[in-house]
Order: sequence, then structure tokens, then C-alpha cells
Amino acid sequence: MLNFVILVSVILIGAILVTIFRAHTLVQVVRGNKDGESLGKSNKINAALFLVFLVLGIVLFFGYSYTQFDRYTVPVASEHGEVTFQIFWWTTGVTVAAFILTHILLFWFAYRYQYKSDSTANFYPHNDKLELIWTVIPAFVLALLIFSGFRAWDKITDQAPDNAEVVEIMGYQYAWASRYPGPDGKLGPYDYKLIDFENQMGVDFTNQFAKDDFIPREIHIPKGKPVLFKIRARDVIHSVYVPHFRLQMNAVPGLPTQFWFVPTKTTAEMAEETGNPDFTYELVCNKICGKGHFAMRSTIVVDEPADYEVWKASQKSWLSKNPEYLSKIEAKSPVETVAVKEEIEEAEASL
Repeated sequence: MLNFVILVSVILIGAILVTIFRAHTLVQVVRGNKDGESLGKSNKINAALFLVFLVLGIVLFFGYSYTQFDRYTVPVASEHGEVTFQIFWWTTGVTVAAFILTHILLFWFAYRYQYKSDSTANFYPHNDKLELIWTVIPAFVLALLIFSGFRAWDKITDQAPDNAEVVEIMGYQYAWASRYPGPDGKLGPYDYKLIDFENQMGVDFTNQFAKDDFIPREIHIPKGKPVLFKIRARDVIHSVYVPHFRLQMNAVPGLPTQFWFVPTKTTAEMAEETGNPDFTYELVCNKICGKGHFAMRSTIVVDEPADYEVWKASQKSWLSKNPEYLSKIEAKSPVETVAVKEEIEEAEASL
């Protein structure tokens, strides 16, 4: 509420100042200003106000940024997040420095070259050296920022380490589903034609690699080990977003994506760091995917490696919880089941 009152006050003060300025200008026009004396005084005042506005703007900008910094940042909890954070602050530093420098020059020029009745403007159409400087330097700096970001992006979307924990995440209106490989360490294939009320992820449970896969209610990952998220969507575009990991990747129907990272803080450690005993890592959708988009969230628990292994060993395969499923689909349409299996096998062979 206080921020709203401050915003309204600033708008009203601005409107008053604009009105006063316009009224003053109209009075000067009516008086005629034949000798330019009144206009000269007005220009001096306006030129001085430019400098005052510049100084106040810089002071307020840095003051607000410093005092409110903790409100607009969240702790980083992944190795990739540290790299992303570093790139973000380098980019912010460069753009803020360029913004302030150009505006200092802009406001200084307004003051230095204010209207004077006895002065004449210089005609300065072109300068090759100046053009070269303000083209080459920004281009070089931007290239460094872009290539550093590209290198970080290429790493997290490239092949994950061999020892990475694999988790498949599927977005659908309006929730998330996750699947883990069983003891064989391999996820079974899936096909949209197999999606039904029971098998919401469309997994081909007739495949040997899928029979031990398990689908938990909550996502668990280990601290200090690589984690590979294999991401897909069932209906429309969603976006896997975990702000504390600085992790975001689109979930696109028909176009699987992936993102690997290394968590560095358990849920318990983050709860202690933030002073919030109820802290949880939230997985949310960062694409407006429909009327229920606001509710599309899930919880990620980061465990110590030993606790993660205990949790993983306690999970039961989806088929062990639904033993009648295979007999149902085979009895429902044996021919269709065989055809789907053949399509999946062909797709696997082409990879």
C-alpha cells in the first residue's frame, strides 16, 4: 500500500511540475521576450534542474538498489546457478555503467549547451574516429557477454555426465508428473497413443526398461551429484522453472528437451539459510498455459546422497502398484498394442 501511495504522489508531483512549466512558458510567450532576457533566465533554471535531476536519480537508484537488494534476489542452490548469476551481474554491471555514462553526457550537454542569445551552434556532421569507437567497443563487449552465456547454455543442454541421476518431468494442464528409472538405470519409452486415465505419462510398460520405472508423488534429487531433467509436455507449451537452481527450460509437445545441473544445498540447509522452516524448492510453470496456470506447481526435495538412496530404494515400480494394467491393455486391443510397440522400437532404432 505504501508503495502505491508513493507512486501516486510521484505522478501527482510530476503533473504539477509539468503544469507549472507550461503556464510559465505561456506567460513568457504573452510577454513577448523581445530581448530574450526572460527566456535566458528560464533556460538557466531548466539547465540547472537537469543536473539536479541527474544527481538525485543516480543517488536514488543506487540507494534503493542497495537497501532493497535482498528482496529481489533468492539464494543460489546449484553449480549452474552460480555461473548464471555471475553472467547476470556482469551483464547488469556493463549495462548500468553504459546507461549512467550516456545519461551523464546527455544531461551535461543539456546544461553546457543551453540557449544563449550571443552563442551560435557549431555544425558537426561526422567524425570517423568517434563512430569507430562507439561501434567497435560496444560490439566487443556484447560479443563477450553473448559468448559467455552461450558457453554456459551449451554445457547444461549438452550430454549429461554418465553418473547423472535421470528424472523425466512431464507438464500437462495443470500439473507436473515425474518418472524415475528403476534398478536397471534406464527409462522405458513412451508414446502419446498410450496415454489414458491410468497411464497419464503414456509409458510403454510392455518394454523391459519401463517395467521397473516408478512415478512418485514428489520429486527428490541428491545434493552434490549431477541431475538430468528430461522434459516434455503432454498438451501445450509449459516451462520448467526452479528459481533457486536458476533453472528454466521449455516443455514442448512433441519436442523433448533436457537440462542438467548439480544441486549444492539440501532443502534443510536452505531452510536454515533463509530462516524459513517451511522452505521448499518449487517447480513452477513459467509459461501462461491456460486458466489454471497459476496453480501449476510442484515440490522438489534435495536430499543428502545417503538419504536420497534410502528414499529411492523405498519406491515401488508403477507396475507393482498397478499389476492389472498390462492385462487390461492387452485384452483391450492386442493388435493396437503390437502396432504401438513396433512404432516405439522403430523410433528407438533410429536414435
